[in-house]
Amino acid sequence: MKVLLDTCSFLWIILDAPELSNDARTLFADPSNEVYLSAVSSWEIALKYALERLPLPEPPQKFVPAQRKKHRISSLPIKEEEALYLTRLPSYHKDPFDRLLICQSIVHGLVLLTPDEAILQYPVRTAW
Repeated sequence: MKVLLDTCSFLWIILDAPELSNDARTLFADPSNEVYLSAVSSWEIALKYALERLPLPEPPQKFVPAQRKKHRISSLPIKEEEALYLTRLPSYHKDPFDRLLICQSIVHGLVLLTPDEAILQYPVRTAW
């Protein structure tokens, strides 16, 4: 299975946070799954860090790649097709980061690992 982590899922996985569900832990730990972190999440992390709303032990340009490598998470770039898919989404969810993650999941047939119930309104496969 190909799994796309939303931003909080990525952070909770690398921190081994209690907010991470058992199903999410199992899905992430399954070596047969391909796990991705979108450039969208890296952008969100960098933005929140710059606004001092997300403390990190080191700057995001070091932290994110190091954690992806440590946890065997591949990077997923943002492509034009995904950005343009935004015009096809109803406005159920206002968060621009989540909306682009939804588009990437739909375009690439990925399972989005997220606790965000608002995302369930879209035709995207999710797990939590």
